[in-house]
Amino acid sequence: MSTTRREAADALGHSETLDPQDWEELRAQGHRMLDDMLDYIAKVRERPVWRPIPAAVRGQFQQALPRAPSDLSDVYGEFSELIAPYATGNVHPGFMGWVHGGGTPVGVLAEMLAAGLNANCGGRNHMPIEVERQIVRWVRQLFGFPETASGVFVTGTSMANLMAVLVARTATLGTEVRQRGLGEAGLTAYTSVAAHGCIAQAMDLSGLGRDALRRIGQDAAHRIDVTALRARIAEDRAAGRAPFLVIGTAGAVDTGAIDDLDALAELCRGEKLWFHIDGAFGALGMLSPQIAPRLKGLERADSIAFDFHKWGQVQYDAGFLMVRDGERHRETFAAPVAYLRRETRGLAAGSPWPCDYGPDLSRGFRALKTWFTLKTYGTDKLGAMIERTCALAKYLERKIAAEPRLELLAPVALNIVCFRFRGDDPNHLNAEIVADLHESGIVAPSTTTIHGALAIRAAIVNHRTDVQDVDALIEAVLRFGEARVK
Repeated sequence: MSTTRREAADALGHSETLDPQDWEELRAQGHRMLDDMLDYIAKVRERPVWRPIPAAVRGQFQQALPRAPSDLSDVYGEFSELIAPYATGNVHPGFMGWVHGGGTPVGVLAEMLAAGLNANCGGRNHMPIEVERQIVRWVRQLFGFPETASGVFVTGTSMANLMAVLVARTATLGTEVRQRGLGEAGLTAYTSVAAHGCIAQAMDLSGLGRDALRRIGQDAAHRIDVTALRARIAEDRAAGRAPFLVIGTAGAVDTGAIDDLDALAELCRGEKLWFHIDGAFGALGMLSPQIAPRLKGLERADSIAFDFHKWGQVQYDAGFLMVRDGERHRETFAAPVAYLRRETRGLAAGSPWPCDYGPDLSRGFRALKTWFTLKTYGTDKLGAMIERTCALAKYLERKIAAEPRLELLAPVALNIVCFRFRGDDPNHLNAEIVADLHESGIVAPSTTTIHGALAIRAAIVNHRTDVQDVDALIEAVLRFGEARVK
């Protein structure tokens, strides 16, 4: 006798769904959370940029694994009291450390919608994949890439740069390298001494090794020295090595400098090398009519890595890799298996899938917040915002030039300003000033080293940053500097 539905239900016990018993109660709590988070952004200037985490608060996160349920309102109370007040601070207009975008209220709402859909964007035949393909088409248009170019969302430019190295490797050695490995290929890659550290890490993780990366010196504008690059390529060829990749930088991490991308493209064409651009934040300068001409040559790249979550102000994370030759891109990552069989109809249709262009099968709906941002604000407004961050950097440069107690340490190329307070033992002094700034909650720049000198590094990326925030930075540096030299 077959088991009845009631008998089956009795045998299985009570339903263990994680949906609420009272949807209206959850709805009310959700509205409160959304209102609080929008207030968090709207009233951001009322809070410090950053605040140190008290030991007692940190200690609250040493608790054992929770086995019993808790009321949602209690969990949210812990978030409000213990987490939200001690975040990174990049939503705040006084945050000028590193290169972090500020996000937008629209992005918050888009993330909520994406979370509700809970789509896995590794592949299959559903609209979230079409949204990502729409972004790919828009990026092609922005960068002047052909219709055959492919693109894929990733966590950030660090991952995108690693993937670009792998595509360049496969394009050079053929798809057999995926099966047989590098062997004695002797590949060498080239980038500036100012390139981001993730480039060396990409060489490491790809199996090529950090020693295969040649770091070329800079010119007076902190761009890669193309003459020195050409000489090093010739030297490696003469030594029996196999040059295969040049990585240019559009927006150097220390200073914001842009390599001569057109010259690099010409060199790579002549030497038959893959030309990749790390455009983590600078590539989106193409949205600005003022900055786009300085990126001439970007349209000639074989691949470009960049982040929508920096100058694009999309919520974290939203990195992107664009590859001119989509087939080369697919050949590097596609890995057909029976349980991911592609069909011509049904949910398993829609090939190729995003997972054919990267290592991730499980992928969130990053494209939605990007789509919302581009659609809601429009590229003209985003481009104007980018121009304003650069104008604020030039304003800061002028303020530094007018103040004898301060010293500019590098040319201001885009939106990054490197300077220091003059004094004895300036490296230690300026490190202490930056820590003072952080703990004050007024502003939060970062530090870097320029020709051995520790610099206060102000990266103006947040669309909320304004003249008053730049003035506050200068005033606070002078005040803390004077207090430490007395």
